[in-house]
Amino acid sequence: MKKLYFAALIYMILGLLAGIFYREITKAYNFTGESMLSVLHTHLLALGMMMFLIFLVLEKLFTLSKSKLFLAFYWIYNIGLLWTIGFMVIHGTMSVLGKSVGPAISGMAGLGHILLTVALVLFFIILFERLKASETR
Repeated sequence: MKKLYFAALIYMILGLLAGIFYREITKAYNFTGESMLSVLHTHLLALGMMMFLIFLVLEKLFTLSKSKLFLAFYWIYNIGLLWTIGFMVIHGTMSVLGKSVGPAISGMAGLGHILLTVALVLFFIILFERLKASETR
């Protein structure tokens, strides 16, 4: 359970720092256009902090960590989210700096989304398994 708590805490801190980064870099470069940095803050707070708080509650209710798949889910989700966020930072920063963003950046970000999808499928498999186990008690 502590893993889930600390993941939520770290994503909360990263989300708040992302908001500061967005505000400061756009102010420094007098940038007023659209950039991936504008949604970075929200992604970190929603997909990071809030999701891990939800996972924490479900862990408390159904002991998700008893599943053999839990560690795979935990690491794939974190890697997928950090991968996606990392490419959002690259894409957004390049936009603010006026650099062109090629399709390779979007493609690499897509890999992060694929990892998140795999992790969420694992999560629902784990949740179903643990729901069935709780019904038999």
